[in-house]
Amino acid sequence: MTVVAERPPVLPTTKEHRRVRRQNRLAWVARHSIAIALSIMFLAPVVYLILLSLMTSSQALTSDYWPNTWHPENYLRVFQVTPLPHYLLNTVIYAVAATAFMLISSIPAAYALAKLRFRGRNALFLTVICVMMLPPQVVTVPLYLMWARYGLTGTLWPLIVPMLFGDAFSIFLLRQFLLTIPAEYLDAARVDGCGEWRVLLRVVLPMARPGIAAAGLFQFFYAWNDYYGPLLYTSENENAWTLSLGLASFHSVHHVDWNLVTAATVLTMAPIIIVFFFAQRAFVQGVTLTGVKG
Repeated sequence: MTVVAERPPVLPTTKEHRRVRRQNRLAWVARHSIAIALSIMFLAPVVYLILLSLMTSSQALTSDYWPNTWHPENYLRVFQVTPLPHYLLNTVIYAVAATAFMLISSIPAAYALAKLRFRGRNALFLTVICVMMLPPQVVTVPLYLMWARYGLTGTLWPLIVPMLFGDAFSIFLLRQFLLTIPAEYLDAARVDGCGEWRVLLRVVLPMARPGIAAAGLFQFFYAWNDYYGPLLYTSENENAWTLSLGLASFHSVHHVDWNLVTAATVLTMAPIIIVFFFAQRAFVQGVTLTGVKG
């Protein structure tokens, strides 16, 4: 009987390894081509903004896309020519307080519309939708006169206090998310003797964290970027200005040094990008699940 020795497996050469890796990279690019194109579209303006903030004032007025000399000290000059930390503090107070007040008032309202049965519930939900579609400019004059009568114009209180009465979009968003929570959990808690407030606090809130995070981030982003509200109520008092209002006034006050304007813009964008980076998972999950039930 003749024994045939097995040949050792032929190992691929270095060129074959490179060819396989190149093919894998090309295949990955082809599969994600749309995502790559969209990423370039969204990132290109941000990259150009950063590059512009590192230029000199004279080069920023040209069509150059790349700094001839790098000037990171522009970011330090922003703090010297404008009270940016004070604007930042006002913005944080406005965004955090408005978000907290919105959650305190909107979560119970959304729970009632989603899980409680009472007469007129559908009419109330329809009213919330109508208020959500109402342009804010329609009620600007009467609201301004009301806050002026109480002497609160020139402060951030007219922007914060109304959040204690709920926000139509947040109520709608939270209501849609709460509909995804099975009613059996709530019924079991009621059988165990829990009242509605205890059911809300002990059962609903832990299960609704993604929806609450999404609603809170929407309100936080809106307050952080809000320009119309601070312009309306705080334009007469610079001590109450937010970042958006301070950034807009930067043009006329400092003779439009575009390198400094873009540096201040980058500093204004950075905190909100950091917040979204750490909270994006809960944000996406909360937004996605709001459409499971209607």
